[in-house]
Amino acid sequence: MTTFRPEPAAGQAPPPDAVHPRDSAPESPTSVARLGDTIRGFIETWGSVWVEGEITSWNTRSGNVFGRLKDLTTDATISIRIWSSTRQRLPADLAVGDHVVACVKADYYTRSGDLSFGVSAMRHVGLGDQWERLEKLRAQLRSEGLFDASRKKPLPFLPHLIGLITGERSDAEKDVHRNAELRWPRVRFRTQHVAVQGDRSVPDILAALAALDADPEVDVIIIARGGGDPQTLLGFSDERLVRAVAAASTPIVSAIGHENDHPILDDVADLRASTPTDAAKRVVPDVSEQLALVTQLRARLRGRVTTRVAHELAQFEQLRTRPVLRDPGAAIDQRAQHIELLVARGRDRAERAIAAGARQTAELRAAVRALSPAATLARGYAIAHHDHGVIVRDAAQVPTGTAVTVTVGRGSFAARSEGEIAESRTAGTPVPPHAEENTDQP
Repeated sequence: MTTFRPEPAAGQAPPPDAVHPRDSAPESPTSVARLGDTIRGFIETWGSVWVEGEITSWNTRSGNVFGRLKDLTTDATISIRIWSSTRQRLPADLAVGDHVVACVKADYYTRSGDLSFGVSAMRHVGLGDQWERLEKLRAQLRSEGLFDASRKKPLPFLPHLIGLITGERSDAEKDVHRNAELRWPRVRFRTQHVAVQGDRSVPDILAALAALDADPEVDVIIIARGGGDPQTLLGFSDERLVRAVAAASTPIVSAIGHENDHPILDDVADLRASTPTDAAKRVVPDVSEQLALVTQLRARLRGRVTTRVAHELAQFEQLRTRPVLRDPGAAIDQRAQHIELLVARGRDRAERAIAAGARQTAELRAAVRALSPAATLARGYAIAHHDHGVIVRDAAQVPTGTAVTVTVGRGSFAARSEGEIAESRTAGTPVPPHAEENTDQP
């Protein structure tokens, strides 16, 4: 809510909280609260910075830590504050006198005028070389494509058997089992207990990973640890381990439980879970959610089937009202009558065509017979030929004494020419009809 403040009278100084510190003067001073807010606003623009120093004070109250960091070469110190949620992620062996680097962010308290620094990360100095080597290894593995999302294997929807690699009787093991069984009571585990820190951790984890990856019943493998400081997590960045995880045929979930300086295992695993509890939730489906989903899908399917059946019934009723379905025989009878009519017409046309063809055939037969040389010979005419069938067309062809063959209507007989008969004797002899046209016929 905005408070109404009257304008100052002419010659009267404005109220202190209305004057910005840079505009203050003896006649118009700023207020302490306005100065504190200005300082706090300026400090908030600094953001987080990494500092190096020595712990000179370390007091724990209600899980929170209040202490001081001292410069290594001078007497300069700063106040630090570590909330309990952050303290759980820091090395457990931090103490007064330790040489550390910390990520801090300044905070100014306007009520008391105190300046302190909140710590979000802190680790011992001396890990620098190790972290440099890890970053080089991380860059090399990234260039080889081991971090690519395309090579990540999908997790099964409902694993029949889960392989778990974790410390014996650890909180991580309890969290995974408890949360997985809450989500799916019949879930089964095959657990390999290993050392999760120290020199034995990498060989133990490699052996457990090889055993579970070779087991055909294991559908997914979880590597779990309940967080820790960077020093204790170095084993999970070992090159042998991360390459073995990349080469495994079974999907692998990394559940180391460390947020700030996550190990390389998180990058190469098929799925990174923030905590062992998160791993159980990501790997095992919730039976109640799945039952609700099945119920929802069944209801949707029932509704769609009911709608489809109702639509088909309406279509069927509409078809039943059509005339062809009310009396199916009527259409058949109508088509039968039409077919009978077509058959009768076809039969009539065929009979008429056959009769016309018969008449035409008889006429052609009579014409052929009338034109046939045999018919001409049958009327008393003859054909004379000599010299192996040469037709006699001129009497000069057969001088006296020439042998000829005479063909008549029934057979042939031999004759001999007596010479050419005088013109007067043959003038009254009729010429057979078509004799000239048929003289070439045998």
